[in-house]
Amino acid sequence: MWSSYFLNVCNFPGEAVVAALMTQHRMGIEVLYCCFTVKHIHHNSIVIKCKAAVCWEPNKPFSIEEIEVAPPKAHEVRIQIKYTSICRSDDHAVRGRISNLKFPIILGHEGSGVVESIGEGVTNFQTGDHVIPLYIPQCGECSCCLNPESNFCLKNDLIQGKGLMADNTSRFTYKGRVIHHFMSSSTFTEYTVVNEISLCRIDSTANLEKVCLIGCGFSTGYGAAINTAKLAAFQSSHFGFGTCVIVGLAPPTSLISFSPSLLLTGRTLKGSVFGGWKSKDGVPQLALDYLSKKFDLDPLVTNVMPFEKIDESFELLRSGESIRTVLQMTDEDN
Repeated sequence: MWSSYFLNVCNFPGEAVVAALMTQHRMGIEVLYCCFTVKHIHHNSIVIKCKAAVCWEPNKPFSIEEIEVAPPKAHEVRIQIKYTSICRSDDHAVRGRISNLKFPIILGHEGSGVVESIGEGVTNFQTGDHVIPLYIPQCGECSCCLNPESNFCLKNDLIQGKGLMADNTSRFTYKGRVIHHFMSSSTFTEYTVVNEISLCRIDSTANLEKVCLIGCGFSTGYGAAINTAKLAAFQSSHFGFGTCVIVGLAPPTSLISFSPSLLLTGRTLKGSVFGGWKSKDGVPQLALDYLSKKFDLDPLVTNVMPFEKIDESFELLRSGESIRTVLQMTDEDN
């Protein structure tokens, strides 16, 4: 006769060790069997309180607040942001030059971090993974994702700017008040929640302080040259066959004027978002290319500053004194 007992022996971050105890009576002697299995804990129902730089309204300084970050729902991932850098698109948002934004909002879209917990149905990430949020997602299902010539996933929030997750709710609150998301990322916070299609895992040996730039700025410029223009930079405006690529998030009222003769002579004018990279495919490879020293990100990082100096970091950008300022979210090492 068998008797079975299941005990939760101990818990570790991200996993549980479960012991199954079985006893069998043989000729009056009780024999004890014990087997152990390890199960990953995928869900975390705890609301995290953390620091975030909240933009309450345009043209105002950031306010460092203690916000609440809800646990990830189905197909979502909660990340501890380690580093985030300042991009000109964030400055456009702060200055009110992006008309479709909803305030209050947590900006930032160029970051790196570590998975803290995952929601139901997430199978490609686990606690502890080193990751980069993606402001251009890759669902793998829409017409753009299925087209090899496009990387502009139709499930992006860049155009609509609704500032909410897929279920039209936010994971950020401040004393009960809803705080909006930004470009499927929101990295100006110690913790953020993103959809799994807006996240990629990278090699854990990559320096998170440096590779956060792959989340936007570096990838956009580098990819515009080698993916979109497919020409060396010196040839990009060549008479008769040069290609000019427009990059960057411009205010919606911006206009471009040029003489038609520039096109009649054979030049090509085209746009590029995120350097033409299909994000979930391209970013992990870019991180590997950085590790193999195919390119150097170090010269692009002008300053590394504590998160609390975010307003000063924006002033360095506006004055032209900084190429990229990276904000360190915590005092912890990588």
